[in-house]
Amino acid sequence: MNVSKHSEKWMQLPRNVIAGPGAIESVGPICKTMRLKGRALIVTGNTTKHIAGDAVAESLKRSGYDVGFIVVEDATVKSVQKARKAAREMKADFLLGVGGGKSIDIAKLASTQLDLNFISVPTAASHDGIASSRASIIQNGRSVSRQAEAPLCVIADTDIIMKSPYRLLAAGCGDIISNYTAVLDWRLAARLRNVYISEYSAALSEMTARMVIDYAHQIKPGLEESVRLVVKALVSSSVAMSIAGSSAPASGSEHKFSHMLDQIAPKPALHGEQCGVGTIMMTYLHGGDWQRIRDALKTIGAPTTAKELGIGEKYIIEALMKAHKVRPERYTILGDKDLPYDAAVNIARTTKVIE
Repeated sequence: MNVSKHSEKWMQLPRNVIAGPGAIESVGPICKTMRLKGRALIVTGNTTKHIAGDAVAESLKRSGYDVGFIVVEDATVKSVQKARKAAREMKADFLLGVGGGKSIDIAKLASTQLDLNFISVPTAASHDGIASSRASIIQNGRSVSRQAEAPLCVIADTDIIMKSPYRLLAAGCGDIISNYTAVLDWRLAARLRNVYISEYSAALSEMTARMVIDYAHQIKPGLEESVRLVVKALVSSSVAMSIAGSSAPASGSEHKFSHMLDQIAPKPALHGEQCGVGTIMMTYLHGGDWQRIRDALKTIGAPTTAKELGIGEKYIIEALMKAHKVRPERYTILGDKDLPYDAAVNIARTTKVIE
């Protein structure tokens, strides 16, 4: 392979990652230490504004910043345009995404398009978007992954994240564990399709997934240490993607399965929950130890079956059959043709995802 083709890739990593109890009170001083000046626009949701957005605003004001708010509901192109317009109108110098994945991804894309700095302040640890240079956005009714700037800083208040529903933290674990099959798919594509692979990125991604699997018994509700462990793992996963210059080390066949479920299921589960269940089945397809993946998810308290996801078995089967159509340019163990119905049923039944 021609090495020069990949020699000019840039690695965008957060300059600072602050994780700990009460970290939200330090947002203003942290911005000062990073020499940020002027006006700050906070992108947040209705609920997260009260949980964290107002506290972030107060901390910024105490440090001498002018602060504006924009409340968003959905991670859509329209919401990104709305945030961009608000930033222009107030002549914002930097943006903060305060909340879950939607607020962070909107702030991430808007700041990238405006060439402004962006700070990530997550209120939940449900997926690895909190520190990555990728953003998920709804376009034409479908979720698409967009390249964006990585946050300048991640400020994770473990007290706030600990008070969020434990289901979100468990979903974050599912998203991290899914790195396991993402890397297997990446290696497969490198062998069969001559796809570029970064060994540094792959190793970091695998290590992150293994860490959560190995320490699954320590991840429990109401434990600050659990939150800190998961936040660190999510940041490591984001760094792996930044090193790779793509989402390949953290998104493979299991993510295709999850995205297809989003399209066809009447009421999809959380992204990380679906990726976790997908990882069980994709590990089986790769000939790996799928029982270990399932046991780790069970120990954490994440779903391992269609019933626990709250999704009908027929949608699991259909998603398995058609998942290859999601991001067809990314080759995975699912190949490039529909999985036969009987094979899909066998995979789901063998791994106990369906009865």
